[in-house]
Amino acid sequence: MEFLGTTQVASYCGTRKSCLFPDPAPTSTTKDTYQSYYLPGYRHLSSWRPSLLHKVVSVLPSSAELFSPTGRPPTVLPTLRSALHSRYSTRDWHHANMVQLKGSEASRYWAGRLNTDSLRLMQDKDQLTHQMQQDSSRNLGERITNIDFWRSELAYELECLLKETQALETAKKRLECAVGEIQGPLKVALECLYYREKRKEIDLVHDDVEKNLMKEVDIYKDCQEILAKLAQRINHQLGINRDAQHALEQDLSDKNSAHFIDMKCFNLRNTSDSINFYHGVEKADGTVSVPATWAKFSEDNVRCSQHARANSVKLREDTEVALESTSEELWNQFVSTNLAFNRRIAEVADAKNKLQAQLAKVLQEIFQTEDTIMLLERSIMAKEYPLKVAQTRLEGRTRRPNIELCRDAPQFQLVTEVYTIDDTLQTLKKHLQEARDALQMLLHNKSKLEHDISVKANSFFIDKKCMEMRKTFPCTPRLIGYI
Repeated sequence: MEFLGTTQVASYCGTRKSCLFPDPAPTSTTKDTYQSYYLPGYRHLSSWRPSLLHKVVSVLPSSAELFSPTGRPPTVLPTLRSALHSRYSTRDWHHANMVQLKGSEASRYWAGRLNTDSLRLMQDKDQLTHQMQQDSSRNLGERITNIDFWRSELAYELECLLKETQALETAKKRLECAVGEIQGPLKVALECLYYREKRKEIDLVHDDVEKNLMKEVDIYKDCQEILAKLAQRINHQLGINRDAQHALEQDLSDKNSAHFIDMKCFNLRNTSDSINFYHGVEKADGTVSVPATWAKFSEDNVRCSQHARANSVKLREDTEVALESTSEELWNQFVSTNLAFNRRIAEVADAKNKLQAQLAKVLQEIFQTEDTIMLLERSIMAKEYPLKVAQTRLEGRTRRPNIELCRDAPQFQLVTEVYTIDDTLQTLKKHLQEARDALQMLLHNKSKLEHDISVKANSFFIDKKCMEMRKTFPCTPRLIGYI
């Protein structure tokens, strides 16, 4: 491209322009300005803004322009041609238009595809967001269902455990009542043993009554020990039950809190007022369990409670068996002891009656022996005076007390003297002595009989007193702790 009437080497001619990337047009010295043109693909800071025009630099009008008001460049002034606008060929113009159209078409196509992709992307993302929100809501609903299931399981197990704990406490109270009821008969049996120690002499015998009383005391103490051990086991089991109850209550409370929170989250919608941004919350992981361990935790609590309930049921069954067996054993031993008492009382009464009958016979014989002695003494006193001294000596020596009544040498000497004086008096004296010996023996027997009768009376009174003490015995309901 060249200007007409000039050479190609003129100083006002510019360099050849490229048809693909033309240089920016020079500014005009007139008031008219040209809009900058950029090829498609030419990146500019504000190329995407269609209303933004390229700023041009305005220069002061030259002196030549002052003489040419029309603005046409003078052809006779070569030195001023450098201020003229650049010129293009028609081919450049058509090519620029074609490039402009193709660039515009490409931009429009690209923008259309971008809009279509954006709409499709927004629809996909909206659908994905909606689907994920539905999945989250469904997962929350399933989680709420699982929580409801374990809540019901925990609540049912807690109710069963509370009932079992109450029943176990009742069994413990029954054991305590039974131990208290046994204390009364045990005290009576011990008092009977202590009271029977007041028996005297030969009646202080280890008879069947004492054997049964000692066995009864041992049974009472053994039963109390068995029941006390059961009560201790129940106390330990109650502690285990309370631990299981606390675990269930804590787990149930946590489940209720989690259910409330998840229900609140489940009911949240895009139009809810309580929603807000919490940046970074998805990065903070404060979880301490996974679904498997979460379910296993509640399952372990339920199993622990079930195991505690099973042990409680076994303890209550053992308590029932122990109470029934001990009450039956205590009653049988009480009856056996009473029978032994009755037999012993009958034996003592029979022995006492026999002794009393024998005492009556001895008293009659004593009366007759005293009459015989009186007759013999009268017969001896009627003899001659020479024999009085000997008889007096013999009679005086017969009054020696107890063991001093000895047949010593002086006695034999006096007897020999009496026999030598009068065989008849000796015979009478002999019969008198024999009568007196018999009387002493009868008196001694009388004393022994009276003492034995008093001993038997004392034993009879003691056993009767013991039987009066044993008139009452706790009934079966009391022994098994119901009253």
